[in-house]
Amino acid sequence: MEIKNVSAVYFSPGGSTALCAKRVAAGLAEDFAAHDFTSRPERLGFAEGELVVFAAPVFGGRIPGVFADFLGSVEGAGAAAVCLAVYGGRDYDDALLELADRVRERGFRVVAGAALVARHSIVTEIAAGRPDEGDRAAMDELAARVKARLAADDFSEPALPGNRPYKKYGGVPMHPGANRQRCVKCGKCARECPVGAIPLDEPNKTDDKRCITCMHCVFVCPNFARGLNPVMLAATRTMLKKACADRKEPELFA
Repeated sequence: MEIKNVSAVYFSPGGSTALCAKRVAAGLAEDFAAHDFTSRPERLGFAEGELVVFAAPVFGGRIPGVFADFLGSVEGAGAAAVCLAVYGGRDYDDALLELADRVRERGFRVVAGAALVARHSIVTEIAAGRPDEGDRAAMDELAARVKARLAADDFSEPALPGNRPYKKYGGVPMHPGANRQRCVKCGKCARECPVGAIPLDEPNKTDDKRCITCMHCVFVCPNFARGLNPVMLAATRTMLKKACADRKEPELFA
């Protein structure tokens, strides 16, 4: 099959998932369309002859529920899809399988998948500097495999690791707050929060019931005014450093 158009659709609160999605898409076509679903979805429709790279970060072994909901605005109609689960060094558990299931439900044919490692969004010194040269080489290899398969009209779906029902995700017991001395109430965090957890008229506050601790508000704040409770962050750092001590390598399924 000749690929007519390539697109990348991703949810990337910290920016690393976007890097992975774009790297794979660039390996499939020099020109591709990028659709950032981090803050809000687009209504998108695809068809046979098109290829979409879907990428999601891993939250506790699952894809973010808000991105799963956002995918409801995308129609596949027989288009091919590559699914990427991007995790911070612990494990991706059922996330890759879940993403593929959600994409398939929207009418896509899943032809490949990968579990990729990037900087951890909460404890940023874990997997710092990733994706690195080795990760980028793996992403290029994935794109080459996909191109070869589609050229041979091979649309068979690879076996992806994971379990159904998916692992239960209970959320993160801490949420970013604002330093009232640094916060100038510009509202950027509120406008870009994917779940509307920050009031636009009071952007120095956080609705903990809505917040999914995606850390997007922390990464986009121009005044570095948002962050996590340092005591809880230190405890999380200690726990995760043990679980993420060994380097994890990319896993390709194509």
